Amino acid sequence: MTASVAMTTLVVDDYDRAIAFYRDALGLRLVADSDMGDGKRWVVVSGPNGGRLLLAKAVDEAQRAAIGKQAGGRVGFFMETDDFTADHAAFVAKGVTFREQPRYEVYGTVAVFEDPFGNLWDLIEPKG
Repeated sequence: MTASVAMTTLVVDDYDRAIAFYRDALGLRLVADSDMGDGKRWVVVSGPNGGRLLLAKAVDEAQRAAIGKQAGGRVGFFMETDDFTADHAAFVAKGVTFREQPRYEVYGTVAVFEDPFGNLWDLIEPKG
């Protein structure tokens, strides 16, 4: 099989606020921001290893209700690092809200943080 998951959609309430967080606070690269007309934009951010998020602005009540609840209250997104201590400190300095102190699990060092939309993320440095 040659197919792979290429991108995940994250429903947000504002394109520019989402770009500011994912690019400026988390350091992801803005790879696309194209006007599609009628207030719709194609906004994609990417990590250095190719993980991509499509930041999609909610356009109706059902989509607005899903903002921050796409994983049903669980951690739904995972950001891997090879230097947990440095990235954790950089995120805190940029105002990222962590819900817990770093902890050490069998799979690596991890801490849960929240994006401005209510989604929960793991910042994780996997064990070698």
